[in-house]
Amino acid sequence: MARADFHLVNETDEFEQQFRSVMRRLAGGVSIITAGQGNDITGMTVTSLTSLSATPPRLLVSINRQASSFALIERHRLFGVNILAPTSTASPTNLVTPGLKGGQRFDGIEWIPGASGVPLLGHSLAVIECEVEEIIERHSHGIIVGSLLNFELSPRLSGLVYWNGQYIEIDSDSDLDQLAESAFPSPCTVMHEA
Repeated sequence: MARADFHLVNETDEFEQQFRSVMRRLAGGVSIITAGQGNDITGMTVTSLTSLSATPPRLLVSINRQASSFALIERHRLFGVNILAPTSTASPTNLVTPGLKGGQRFDGIEWIPGASGVPLLGHSLAVIECEVEEIIERHSHGIIVGSLLNFELSPRLSGLVYWNGQYIEIDSDSDLDQLAESAFPSPCTVMHEA
């Protein structure tokens, strides 16, 4: 990328808004964090889910401390991770609709309580139940370290990616081949470019 392609932020720009625009350029898997027990449940879409360690199995998720999900996670010390498949595209819409609260966010969405009691969404590529190991509070967010209790993995090879404000489906062999090709260029391509 040539230097002229960059737009530098200066004092008169809204720095935080520009930062959001920068981060929207980073494609990420679509996950829904679910929390609560019984009728006191809620969920939210996140793009800040990442693996922390495989040994022992731990993950990180960053959640705004003002979000209703954060309060339930903090109280119950449990949460669910639902990695969405393309067939789950209705789920994020319901879970981020303004005005819907708690259990209303699950209306029309297939879900079951996991072994820990947290809601887990149907038609997910994978679901994970976690216990909170630690919450690190920084600025407006809490970085939650989750210890995996159990998980289920779908045999489906598909995906749902959030990029530049929209959901993009990866659901065919050609999509997966194209993704693999761009992520891992062949040795011939690398040698040719060198």
